[in-house]
Amino acid sequence: MSTVRFERPAPSPAEARVALHTVRDLLRWSVTRMQAAGIAFGHGTADAWDEAAWLILWSLRLPLERLEPVLDARLAPGELAAAIALVERRCTERLPAAYLTGEAWLRGVRFLSDPRALVPRSPIAEILDTDALAPWLEAGDGVGQVMDLCTGGGSLAILAARRFEGAAVLGTDLSADALALAADNVALHGVGDRVALRQGDLWAGASGERFDLVVCNPPYVNADSMAVLPAEYLAEPQGALGGGADGMDLVRRIVGGARGHLAPRGLLVIEIGHEAPYFEAAFPDLEYTWLPTEGGDDRIVLMERDALP
Repeated sequence: MSTVRFERPAPSPAEARVALHTVRDLLRWSVTRMQAAGIAFGHGTADAWDEAAWLILWSLRLPLERLEPVLDARLAPGELAAAIALVERRCTERLPAAYLTGEAWLRGVRFLSDPRALVPRSPIAEILDTDALAPWLEAGDGVGQVMDLCTGGGSLAILAARRFEGAAVLGTDLSADALALAADNVALHGVGDRVALRQGDLWAGASGERFDLVVCNPPYVNADSMAVLPAEYLAEPQGALGGGADGMDLVRRIVGGARGHLAPRGLLVIEIGHEAPYFEAAFPDLEYTWLPTEGGDDRIVLMERDALP
């Protein structure tokens, strides 16, 4: 028995510029256009609706969290053309929206974003923004030294400085390009007096210092997953994503060298993403705790100093 397939032609940008009039019209067309293009999400939004709303509001220089009041606002021809062009770039160039706008938002905080570093999206930001670490960081102990290992564009280092106001924060990375972007973000947030940046290969950037808390979003994607990444993820620095055959190449080095860089009651918090089975297989005898987040219960792993090799 044959199956009949119905083709649905992608809407034309030229037709859109003539037929669309309001933000609501533009939003509807943008969602249809993105779905027809088959783009991938995951760099701050989860679906075409949220991505379209983000790009449209950014293009119109409107608050990104307030779509409803302007849905029926009519668009000037120039505004319409600019927004359509931005959506078209998203669909044809397959770049993350953050690279097209030059900014990303993480836990309500704005960061500069471009292809020098991964788009800020680590769920460790949720850990820093909540009381998830309270059972280990007891009241009165204080957090004096924090390290963001593999800092990339510096988002976690800056969020740590905001969370622990009395702490000195060190962000390290192997990439000079990523550190240049991180420096721009440190300047943007005015935290240069408490956030230092240093180039180095993993623990080599720590210079013998010891930290109360080390957070790290390392390259951890396994080789099979790297081979099938959507174009949006291939637009990011591949060295910041791929972690070898099982994704654990750098994680093994991080865990193996952590004890000597942690204070007596220091904590190591690493993002593992969807690689929990590989992490558990790589460290069968290690004591650790999974920290639940909105994205899942086995994405972030916490290790105490005394449990580390």
